[in-house]
Amino acid sequence: MSMIRLQNYAANKWISGEGKLAPIFSAVNGQQIAETGSDGIDFKKMAEHARKVGGPALRKMTFHERAFALKALATAIMARKEELYELSYSSGATRTDSWIDIEGGAGTLFSFSSKGRRELPNKRILMDGDLEVLGKTGTFVGQHVYTSLQGVAVHINAFNFPVWGMLEKLAPTLLAGVPCIVKPGSSTAYLAEAAFRIMIDSKVLPEGAIQFIAGSAGDLLDHLTCQDAISFTGSARTSMKLQAHPVVARESVRFVAERDSLNASILGPDAKPDTPEFDLFVKEVVKEMTVKAGQKCTAIRRAMVPANLMDEVQKAISARLDKTVIGDPRLEGVRMGALASQDQLKDVRAKVAELAQVAKIVYGDPNSVKVQGENTANGAFMSPILLRTDDPWTASAVHDVEAFGPVSTLMPYKDFDDAIALANRGMGSLAISVFTHDAEIAQEAVLGAGAYHGRMVFIDRDCAKESTGHGSPLPVLVHGGPGRAGGGEEMGGMRGIKHYMQRTALQGSPTLLAGVVGTYLPGAAQTPATRHPFRLKFGELEPGYTVTTPAREITIADIEHFAEFTGDKFYAHMDEEAAKANPFFPGRVAHGYLLLSFAAGLFVDPAPGPVLANYGLDNLRFVKPVAAGESIHVTLTVKSKTTRKEEYGEVRWFVQVYNQADELVATYDLLTMNAV
Repeated sequence: MSMIRLQNYAANKWISGEGKLAPIFSAVNGQQIAETGSDGIDFKKMAEHARKVGGPALRKMTFHERAFALKALATAIMARKEELYELSYSSGATRTDSWIDIEGGAGTLFSFSSKGRRELPNKRILMDGDLEVLGKTGTFVGQHVYTSLQGVAVHINAFNFPVWGMLEKLAPTLLAGVPCIVKPGSSTAYLAEAAFRIMIDSKVLPEGAIQFIAGSAGDLLDHLTCQDAISFTGSARTSMKLQAHPVVARESVRFVAERDSLNASILGPDAKPDTPEFDLFVKEVVKEMTVKAGQKCTAIRRAMVPANLMDEVQKAISARLDKTVIGDPRLEGVRMGALASQDQLKDVRAKVAELAQVAKIVYGDPNSVKVQGENTANGAFMSPILLRTDDPWTASAVHDVEAFGPVSTLMPYKDFDDAIALANRGMGSLAISVFTHDAEIAQEAVLGAGAYHGRMVFIDRDCAKESTGHGSPLPVLVHGGPGRAGGGEEMGGMRGIKHYMQRTALQGSPTLLAGVVGTYLPGAAQTPATRHPFRLKFGELEPGYTVTTPAREITIADIEHFAEFTGDKFYAHMDEEAAKANPFFPGRVAHGYLLLSFAAGLFVDPAPGPVLANYGLDNLRFVKPVAAGESIHVTLTVKSKTTRKEEYGEVRWFVQVYNQADELVATYDLLTMNAV
């Protein structure tokens, strides 16, 4: 690998830092491979460029347009992934480690793109919750909405996952319509810069949407406002320093933190040595120690087992660690590479020494390791280290000190309440795993430990084959944790975008607010149909377009025929006396699903046309029973539209079924796919 001079990407230009540049060394052989710096960069100008150029351009795009941009970025990265794999070896990562980082990062973009197109409207305003009626007659209502922040998101990332760590923050931020300034961890910044260049080369995003700082962030935080956000991954010390910045405090800058975490894994009391859960636990602890050389924010730092199984678990973990080949990650058969840098190696050794004062090293030597490969003498290699304490309540350091490397501590618990208390002693973590086949034990864990952990993973024989394991953050689930872990939440599907949006309560008339959100709201003005809406293509339909049907009488013969035809002979439909004795019915009444069927018969236009398929109902409520001799009629209103493919889109219809007295008897949302 030839020497790389990293550059900053500011205001649409690649710029080298001035003055003395900081060296970056290969984790495998210790040779310098890059240099980086950001002196001379105008950070105020970067923030202004994001706000004045990138932000407005992103906010002009709909959620779907932003989602398609994420897909294009992911596709660009996948097309050039081999370039990134080659660079990643110098970080000490094996091919498997890098797959998590590189293809896992692209997969996060793909996931947010897909969910954004499925779950968000093809609009720029996101509704939150149902309409709130604020007046007696329904002419004054409230509706919560989300809109994009009009600032910049500053992403401060860690060294351990330079690609995934960047992309998992970018995905929800860009989908929310907010521009970003990315500052990677220095020791692997060359890999982050390479992935960033691929995104810029793709020309997918508008100017100003993303910028990159290769070195220090300088005085960037001095220029933040109440419309800005910081998303941070790193140490608690740095996190607290940033949060205490006077501008961050004064402007109430949003701060999403993911930091130190002494994650725990518990071998359930039911997981005896002859159970699959026992073997799965041992396998997972070893995997979490060795994947990425243990440099994972979610790695198992504390392994808790029943006191009578300590020796057996220690023996099983040690035997499995014996099979771990350590060395140059380019070599076939190597299972664990190096730590990211010599500085990281020194830090982990120092933390192990601190832990060794209260716990015994029962596997490995922090200062000696057998390494496969040539020219690795100056590499940042380290043996996996398993420590053991038999008195975890007095050995406080095992719950307070995180050695960010291939290090874990084995400890006993007396009963499951003790196990939960020990897990919570970490004072907040990103993830906890419990290996049990007993649902009652799992429930105890949730009730006892849920408040202290951002994610709980239950692994047993039933889910093991599909399980992503203890430490894998997923785009659809929140990634974060309380207390020591920072109190933040990243990703989480559509929850993640809301960190970069403002929730606002709108108040006004239903008609006005419907015009604002682009969705029909109950009580808003309706446009009487001049043509049957099933005759109109997707692009011709507008929210509020309404057809009102003629009435149809419900007879006793209809009720009895429906009961015989469907087999639904519930007494409320067939037994007059029993129905009268029920507090909800005046006597025999029509089936709810009969009403739905007759309603469809009233509003459906049967001829072939733009309506391609009915694929479901949402929010169905039966409001008032209908007895024989009464009649029903329907209003069918276009509620909203969402593009799905070039050929068709989803139409959501608001259906209201009334009786002869114009009293509401049923309401629901009907979903159809309509040709464009």
